[in-house]
Amino acid sequence: MSAAPRPERLATSAGDRARSADDGTVADLLERARVIARDVAAVYAVEVDREARFPAECLAALKREGLLSAVVPRSLGGAGLSLGEVATICTILGRACASSAMIYAMHVIQVESIVNHRGDVPELDDYLRAVVREQRLIASVTSEVGAGGDLRRSITHVASEPDGGFRLEKAATTSSYCEHADDLLLSARRSADAAPNDQVLVLLPRGDFELHDVGDWNTLGMRGTCSPPARVVGRGADWQILPTPFRDVAAATMVPTSHTLWAAVWLGLAEDACDRARRHLQAKSRKDPDACAMAASRLATLATRLGSMRAMLDRELAVYEARARTDAEAAAEPAAVLATNDLKIAVSEGIVDVVHGAMQVIGIEAYKNEGPLSLGRHLRDAHSAALMINNDRIRSTNADLLLVYKGGLARERA
Repeated sequence: MSAAPRPERLATSAGDRARSADDGTVADLLERARVIARDVAAVYAVEVDREARFPAECLAALKREGLLSAVVPRSLGGAGLSLGEVATICTILGRACASSAMIYAMHVIQVESIVNHRGDVPELDDYLRAVVREQRLIASVTSEVGAGGDLRRSITHVASEPDGGFRLEKAATTSSYCEHADDLLLSARRSADAAPNDQVLVLLPRGDFELHDVGDWNTLGMRGTCSPPARVVGRGADWQILPTPFRDVAAATMVPTSHTLWAAVWLGLAEDACDRARRHLQAKSRKDPDACAMAASRLATLATRLGSMRAMLDRELAVYEARARTDAEAAAEPAAVLATNDLKIAVSEGIVDVVHGAMQVIGIEAYKNEGPLSLGRHLRDAHSAALMINNDRIRSTNADLLLVYKGGLARERA
């Protein structure tokens, strides 16, 4: 197996995406996303949250409009959108239903990982064509019972079958919408005698896996993501094991795309909270302008906070796209890791403050569970952000990097 993706493969994918803006594809897909957010995701968001059920209506609409293959290169039939363009879709959906947006973001992360690290495996190209043709939804299974939340360590291993192919069994602490996905992308040790951090990514199309011991998903927020614990039993052919080691996939693609697309979802959620506060304050000020001065000042502060988080996200998206065209290995450099981690921490913690601030602007109507000014769902969803790859773990990583890093940190991260 090759140790890393060929740079020309990444450059080809990036080139395919760069051409997408020339023929109206981007504007068309963004408009489709806005319609889905307004007419589908927002309509069912309260029900999805209340019943902790999968947002089937929104995902069906995303499939129908061809949005699940947005990042597949044009050479394979996809739209070839950039990560920044897909982040815009995540934000659009996040304003309407954070659970729907998070599922979409998680799916895109899996597709991007396959696109960037498929090497020269023709079967993986064929699989991506199937994603385009069938709009297949891919779920992530990277957590594991006993791993302590460490993404870079696996207990499960890939076992070779005597007559070819492999089998595996993994107990996941969370199985991201796996019961509703077409396919899974799962991390595991390369073999029985491999070190815990010698991992690979395994693609398991439906029919190649079974779910057992599926637990409950009764959470405070992000209830529609339907990600209970589960035991996955899978088998397949050797081509389904991505040729790039998981550590390289994680460093170059999975972690940076996770932090950026999650941030895009959270920004959408926070923007909707601020929009509700703004509309409330505008209506109130028409009746009594003098009574709104303090609330207006608070709203202005929230808008500034949102603008700062948006600027951080835009910067990281620009860096990711530039890196995809040049040197994917630069993603593992300390300055790049620190910047991406800072984005995740800043946005995941900042949105809680922003939503809470919006509640203070609105008042008691925001505290109610129903009504056009209710922000209870927004606040509960926002509190999940710091726990998705726990911020304490990320801070620990940053601390270790800062103790050994000898580069021009402030200059490179500016």
